[in-house]
Amino acid sequence: MIGPTALAAMVVVIGFACNFLARGVVDTFMVFMQPLEQEFGWNHAQLTEVYSVYLIVLGAMSPFTGTLLDSWGPRVSYLTGAVLLALAMFVAGRASAIWHFYLATGALCGMAVSLMGMVPAAALIGRWFDRQMSLMVAIAYAGFGSGMLLVVPLAQAGIDAFGWRETYRILFWSCAALVPMLAFLPWDRISHGAAGNPRAAQARSPVPRRGAGPAEARWTVRSALRTAEFWLLVQAFFFTAVAAYMTTVQVIAFLISRDYPPLGAALAFGVAGMLSIVGVIASGWANVRFGIQRATLVSYAGTLAGILALLAFSWWPHTALVWIFILTFGTSQGARGPVISALNARIFARGRVSSIYGLIFMLMSFGAAFGAWLSGRLYVWTGDYSAAFVTAALAVFLAASPFMATRRLIDARELPPPAS
Repeated sequence: MIGPTALAAMVVVIGFACNFLARGVVDTFMVFMQPLEQEFGWNHAQLTEVYSVYLIVLGAMSPFTGTLLDSWGPRVSYLTGAVLLALAMFVAGRASAIWHFYLATGALCGMAVSLMGMVPAAALIGRWFDRQMSLMVAIAYAGFGSGMLLVVPLAQAGIDAFGWRETYRILFWSCAALVPMLAFLPWDRISHGAAGNPRAAQARSPVPRRGAGPAEARWTVRSALRTAEFWLLVQAFFFTAVAAYMTTVQVIAFLISRDYPPLGAALAFGVAGMLSIVGVIASGWANVRFGIQRATLVSYAGTLAGILALLAFSWWPHTALVWIFILTFGTSQGARGPVISALNARIFARGRVSSIYGLIFMLMSFGAAFGAWLSGRLYVWTGDYSAAFVTAALAVFLAASPFMATRRLIDARELPPPAS
């Protein structure tokens, strides 16, 4: 019999491991772009738009994922996501037209990452942890960086050794192996949550039907839309994603265009992702130690410094600037995600937290898709990456402003639900 402490730890491990595999596998597309461009003659903008489709589908799926989790539980969400991820790698390995990648990397990966990513992870962690929730969410988020560190460079090495098709086949079998592992987890007990945790009790309580008699008021997606706190969370997350994806989607191609070794560029991308592990965990600690405002603004300063280092590399291609990017952008990458998800769980604690966060995550993903698309368009229009980096720097200021112009997020407390 697995005890409550072990189950709580298992929830965090599941969140970390699924983020590790899903994000790592999807981000390998960055290193597949050049061999695909060489073999099929597709231009850079077309391939960048594949990643934009992924982000749009990821965002559009997020509210559905939240509703699915609230209604059917995590077993359906995680298993379906793992199957779709394996199917995406199977299709990509046999692709011969650009639409195959729109289907595989774009649509299937977008659905898979939503179903086994941070929307279910944040909701389950919220049911098992209260005082340590920010830190546990940060650990789950650290799976993103770990996947970027290990899976992306391994994919580059696989392409160099075996070619891009065989590397996709290896990724398929790796993803397929996850399905039976997830199938045998004790999902019923995991979804139940910790005894005495109000978020777990709320998650198990059905939304009262119309005409069913008086019931305790709860936050719904519709009622959350009428709060300033919801839109401040959206603003911070949306523009954070714009800045991040205008940068990360282009960084490997940008460094290679400046005669940086391809494997070195993939490693720079991966190490920056790895350092996000430090950033997200340090963010959870710093929010408690120094307060949300200080910790969050320092992370935005790091993101800005990394973007400006890449911009400077355009004019002075010195390795030191790559390391500045890795250290500052990397340690800041993902640091806001745990803050937003924890604030959402705290503010809308008495309600459909998963569904509300799913909508916030959807709008964030649209920001990421817009950033990825705009970076490709700016490259086509200007023939250079500098315009994308300048625009990303401006987006950082828009993302940070909710933590500077108002105290609604800094002093966030649980909001009482509106009367039924």
